[in-house]
Amino acid sequence: MARGNTRQRIQDVALELFAEQGYEKTSLREIAERLDVTKAALYYHFKTKEDILIGLFHDLTRPMDELIEWAKAQPRSLETRQEVLRRYQAALLDAAPLFRFMQENQATVRELSVGLTFKERMIELTGLVKEPDFAMVDQVRCISAIFTLHAGAFFMQNVEGDPEDKQDAVLEVALDLLAQAHDA
Repeated sequence: MARGNTRQRIQDVALELFAEQGYEKTSLREIAERLDVTKAALYYHFKTKEDILIGLFHDLTRPMDELIEWAKAQPRSLETRQEVLRRYQAALLDAAPLFRFMQENQATVRELSVGLTFKERMIELTGLVKEPDFAMVDQVRCISAIFTLHAGAFFMQNVEGDPEDKQDAVLEVALDLLAQAHDA
């Protein structure tokens, strides 16, 4: 992820530590030590661990917000929904460390403001790929297409094969679920 400015470096190191030892067990002092800065320097940018996580979340999920806004302005067609899945997969992969952290720390994230924000975005995103008048099985297919992308981003790393081939396969399955829902 190696991003440049001090704020981003703080976020990146914090995310590494959160992944290594958990959000609850990571202190601001440890983050400062890993960065080789004083706690005062860290406080200049972030007052709490949650502030760091909120900043990370907003920075790394901005493409998701942009995707939602883009999709709202498009015709509600199969082609638009397919493009939503393609763009969402790219956003997931670009922010993989954050989403992996959120997946592995669901209980903690649920208690933080970013948990509610993410839930609201997911509800909005699923609403963009399905129609309320679809049969229930087809609504499930549409929602499952999104979660197929999640599974692909996190669990396919344990499957042998070329990373690009694996992501192509995941997208193909997600698009197939979407097409099945639209063909019904």
